[in-house]
Parts: sequence; C-alpha cells; structure tokens
Amino acid sequence: MASVEECRTALVKLVAQFDEIDEADRAKHVVERTVSCRLSDLDVVFYGRLHHGGLDPFLEQAPADGKPADVKLTIGSDDLIALADGRLDLARALFGGRVKIDASFGDLLRLRRLL
Repeated sequence: MASVEECRTALVKLVAQFDEIDEADRAKHVVERTVSCRLSDLDVVFYGRLHHGGLDPFLEQAPADGKPADVKLTIGSDDLIALADGRLDLARALFGGRVKIDASFGDLLRLRRLL
C-alpha cells in the first residue's frame, strides 16, 4: 500500500500529464467539472477541478460549497501510483474493476476522448 504522500505526488504527475493534452482537444471535450479521487485502501479523498485550462491540483479539503463532485474516481493507492507511472492502462483497469468512475454518461464519453 502506497502512502498518502506518494499518492499526492502521483496526482501531481497526473495533473501534469493532463495539462499536456492538446489545448484544442481540451476545448472540444472538457466542460467544467469538480472531481474527487477516493483512495479506497487509505480512506482519503482528494478534490480537484477540471476546466478548459486544464486540471487544477488535487487537495485533501472538500470544496467550500459542500456539493458532491461531478466526477468521482475510486482507486487503490498502488493502482494510482501505477496509473501515474504509465504501468496501468486506465481502460483495462476500469474493465477489470480496479478503478471505478461515477459520472454522467456524457461526462464519461468526454473523458474517454481525452484519456
């Protein structure tokens, strides 16, 4: 099991990877959404925001408005590290049940085009 600090570092890496996506592609497929990433084995939740400019850094504090996230990701700490390092394919992890995404159908389609 990875530590919370290792997971925080992995999320920083994922944000940087997301920011490398072509700006035109992001403009076509991204709508502003709040995102949560729950680490199932650590019982920790990180929160971020997806928008046309990219993906904001994830924080451990919930948004002040108290609303649930639009896109909820649940993943184990080791799988998060593997995903950030490129050793885990997101599609395979989703179909294998190692990653769960709770989002509207439209959000899932948009995210699929970006990943």
